Amino acid sequence: MQILTFKRALSVLVLLSFGTSSAYAANTLRLTVNGMVCAFCAQGIEKRLGKLSATQAVLVDLKNRTVAVEARDGQSLDTKLITSEIVDAGYDVVRVETVTQSVADIRRSLGGAGK
Repeated sequence: MQILTFKRALSVLVLLSFGTSSAYAANTLRLTVNGMVCAFCAQGIEKRLGKLSATQAVLVDLKNRTVAVEARDGQSLDTKLITSEIVDAGYDVVRVETVTQSVADIRRSLGGAGK
């Protein structure tokens, strides 16, 4: 009986630790975008996507043709809206994926790149 109680307590602790870690809870879209060539391009995309109510952080990496958009806690990102904003700005979205990394994690994985 004590072993079963211990296992339940351990399970609850594990679930709570994952639930509070931002690295595991991040809801981020990572897009591959063609046509971005300068800092002005990056700034324009960052500004457009940063105005969306669900957006917490935006990263634009020209070298890797990457745009990452992280949702605010408790919010979800509208993939169609974000893609539309980028296309309306004159760029071509060629790939969209949902990842669990935060924008800060993606920035680190790209070597601190951005703009």
